[in-house]
Amino acid sequence: MNAYCTYFDRGFLPQGLALWRSLARHDPAAELWVLALDGFTAEVLAELGEPRLHVVPLAELEAADPELARTKGERTRVEYYFTLSPCWPRWLLAARAGLTRLTYLDADLFFFSGPERIFAAMDLAEASVVVTEHRFPPWLKPYERHGRFNVGLLVFRNDRRGQACLDDWRERCLAWCHDRVEADRYADQKYLERWPNLLGPALLVLGDAAVNLAPWNWEATAIGVDRHGAVTVNGGPLVVFHFARFRAAGEGWWQSGQLDYGIMPVRLRNAIYRPYVVALTAARDEVAARRKGFDFPPQSVRTGREVWRQFLLRAVFGGDWLLLESGFRNFRFGLGRLSGRALDLLRRLAPKKG
Repeated sequence: MNAYCTYFDRGFLPQGLALWRSLARHDPAAELWVLALDGFTAEVLAELGEPRLHVVPLAELEAADPELARTKGERTRVEYYFTLSPCWPRWLLAARAGLTRLTYLDADLFFFSGPERIFAAMDLAEASVVVTEHRFPPWLKPYERHGRFNVGLLVFRNDRRGQACLDDWRERCLAWCHDRVEADRYADQKYLERWPNLLGPALLVLGDAAVNLAPWNWEATAIGVDRHGAVTVNGGPLVVFHFARFRAAGEGWWQSGQLDYGIMPVRLRNAIYRPYVVALTAARDEVAARRKGFDFPPQSVRTGREVWRQFLLRAVFGGDWLLLESGFRNFRFGLGRLSGRALDLLRRLAPKKG
């Protein structure tokens, strides 16, 4: 058995189901534990009746971890969700007998091939914890203020060092876990920068670019599409992609989530994102068959200066994609790839005060 865990609410239910389907397809030994953040999610997942998909209501974790529950009134919803990140796998490793290793996954990940190489690298290094770097290209280095490492995929061995790492991370998130950048902390993520000193050789910083490939690092990676349409990374298969910020925008439009980083060329975006849209749509329809009227959530409207920055960038680089029979189009004929560099130039020409 390969044990995995994630958490999500109703708004991310299609992503969570798509993740599970991809994981089950590429890892026959996978068992996924889902922390259901609302009753709707818990009920729908339980009705699926899948023996390798385990559902734990949020109330069960809160009852077992009252220190976590006490932070709920002090934080926004997203900040409370961030606080769950260490508490959930820590509790799961202690509460479920037989879990020797647990992989935490953000709900918006999607597997394109099997994860065996992650675990093989972990075993070879005799590591207790595995983490991946953001791997920003030079023009995205300002984003490192949010942390060198990405929380999206983490592996913990159920041993003394893995448990100590989760204990330390939980303690710090309970004390402070807010959606703002400070000198040495940001949400649940920047605390990971302590881990190299905390764990030493027990930490494996996985250098495999095919694992946790993302909008912020695809341009720093040698990616291709083979003659069968499969995505290759440094000559090997893509393992798992992080579909951060990718959202349905209605009437065939999708928010690419790539505007701040650099927008993929057509062939690559179709090879990576189109299978994901198929999976998301299938998951949405599966839920809608059980709960009439269920759909992708509407996107929130931004206000203030951010609106104008986004408007100008979208007008020039086309951050949204229209899905046609021929694939995703943004009608910028390759110009969108420069969006991340353009934003970096704007930052340097007009830096924020303070």
